[in-house]
Amino acid sequence: MDNYTPAFKARLGIFIAVGLSIFVIIIFFIGKQQNLFNPVFKVTTNFQNVSGLVVGNNVSYSGINVGIVDDITILNDSTVQVTALIRRNVQQFIKSDSEARIGSDGIIGDRILTITQGSTRAGIVEDNERLRSIEPIETDMIIASLQTSASSAEIITNQLSQILTNINSGEGTVGRLIKDESIANNIAQTIDNFEKSSREFDETIEVTKQNVFEFMERLQVTAAKTEIASQELGEIMMKINRGEGTIGALINDTTMSSNLNQTIINLMQSSLGLDENMQALRENFFFRGYFRRLEREENKRLEEKEKLEQEQEIEANRRRNE
Repeated sequence: MDNYTPAFKARLGIFIAVGLSIFVIIIFFIGKQQNLFNPVFKVTTNFQNVSGLVVGNNVSYSGINVGIVDDITILNDSTVQVTALIRRNVQQFIKSDSEARIGSDGIIGDRILTITQGSTRAGIVEDNERLRSIEPIETDMIIASLQTSASSAEIITNQLSQILTNINSGEGTVGRLIKDESIANNIAQTIDNFEKSSREFDETIEVTKQNVFEFMERLQVTAAKTEIASQELGEIMMKINRGEGTIGALINDTTMSSNLNQTIINLMQSSLGLDENMQALRENFFFRGYFRRLEREENKRLEEKEKLEQEQEIEANRRRNE
């Protein structure tokens, strides 16, 4: 009978009230998560592979949870239909050209259905409208690709290790360059020779520049002298044109020109007279022997010259035949 005391009844009532409160809170929380108390609308999309997506996973738009996955149905051997419930107050932001894709909530979190933002020119999505989908990238495919890349990297690493081993052993051109000191010395000597040649070339260029400067100075001096000579020649030609000086008088003075022509004619006549006098002397009795003796000596000289030329020609022919 002590179990039914007023204190016991009070404690039992409080326990039942707290339990009912907790139950109501849990129901409210679950209903809120499942959008049981909010107006919603449906959208559908199709995938070839839902990649682990299950009913009850969240639907995300711009990084915000706006609904849940309500149903996943296999339509045929290559198509899976996913139905999502989305809060009605978000409908105005989702466009008819938005796309649905399957992602992860974090790096290793649950799978979620993500809806992308559409274009501003597209209309608002309607209830039960089908959205375009983007197939998810399978983790197995990524792992297989990574394994292939790892195998290729291993092969490259082995080849690179072999190359480095050969280089350290002094094999090949690079190995000889590293290990053989004589090649390094030759390269250093070549670089030194190149530096010396470069310095000598710079010196040659400097000397050439100096010679060019000297040549230009001399050319300027020559040009100045030529200009002076041209000016003086111009003055002389002007004087000649004015009839000044002997040459000017010869060119411009007709009287002097006539006298000069007459003088030349007189000289020609005197030369003819001299030839006639010499011919008369040749025929004169007193001078005839003298001129004949000169003629005989001239003929004798010509004969000796001709005989000498013949002997020289015979000697040259003999040498060619030998």
